[in-house]
Amino acid sequence: MSDARVIPIGGESEVPEPDAAEKVATRTSSTGPDAERSSRSNSNSAQTAGSPEQTESEQLPGSDYERPSWDERVAGALAFLRRRVTGEYSVDEFGFDPELLEQLLMAPFRPLYEKWFRVETRGLENVPDEGGALVVANHSGTIPLDSVMTQLALLDHHPAHRHLRILGADLVFQSPFIGELARKSGSTLACAPDAKRLLTRGELVGVWPEGFKGIGKPFSERYKLQRFGRGGFVAAALEARVPIIPTAIVGAEEIYPLIGDAKTLARLLGLPYIPVTPTFPWLGPLGMVPMPSKWIIMFGEPIHTEEFPEGSADDPMLVFNLTDQVRENIQQQLYRLLVQRRSVFV
Repeated sequence: MSDARVIPIGGESEVPEPDAAEKVATRTSSTGPDAERSSRSNSNSAQTAGSPEQTESEQLPGSDYERPSWDERVAGALAFLRRRVTGEYSVDEFGFDPELLEQLLMAPFRPLYEKWFRVETRGLENVPDEGGALVVANHSGTIPLDSVMTQLALLDHHPAHRHLRILGADLVFQSPFIGELARKSGSTLACAPDAKRLLTRGELVGVWPEGFKGIGKPFSERYKLQRFGRGGFVAAALEARVPIIPTAIVGAEEIYPLIGDAKTLARLLGLPYIPVTPTFPWLGPLGMVPMPSKWIIMFGEPIHTEEFPEGSADDPMLVFNLTDQVRENIQQQLYRLLVQRRSVFV
């Protein structure tokens, strides 16, 4: 996907001959995630027409590649564990571990995506198969599951199975354990230098400009976009000369309807807010189960920044106007999707 510098973990010793389990696990070959995605693409091409013998349970919703058999899954898991133990995997300079993301970190979210939220993804053709691009989306849901679902949509269902490199808030990386997992999943600090580095080397970058104001807004203000900040993400896209993909997410607002905020306790703990919902904290741990709302993720038509002259990122008025254009584009997409959906749960 990119020409990023790769840092070997297990030293420079020769890679041993793969055992029988690894040979069976074609989707998790020891050659790494790039070979896996290549295998997926070949599988996609071979199965375009489909076969009458394939059942719905054998294929992932919204995708055209076949699920591996149980034997392949077990063999793949064993091969994955072996590579983790022997250090035969790699990360980039940001700490991104693509194999860990695909095989482990995303695993618990796939049932949520497919069965609980029943995510419907539209406009994937607007996201380029290769090269840098900036995905800009609305933020909501009290807990930022919308960013994870967007990342999973592009990884599992985009034709090129692209990794979305999410720009996260400072608090994420200051949190023990969570910050390390965020790094390994491909996230990095939401700052202009990191964004520009990723975009210029051809990565797909995701940003949610509303930040905590978006995910922590009251339920009465659902689907009303908050401020998009100073437009730093637009400046980074202009400098890297990559397209901006306005993205609208419907359904996330209803998973934890925010009806209150324990502000005093939040200040004491150094948190932006502590949510009060119809189920939390009243039902204890059960109150953390999200509502099974129906989701739609719409990737809109790209805004091409290469059409602007060199040095446009230094023009504050242009950056402001383009930021406002992206925000208005997402807001209009939200209105259209809300009119189209039949109900919150269907």
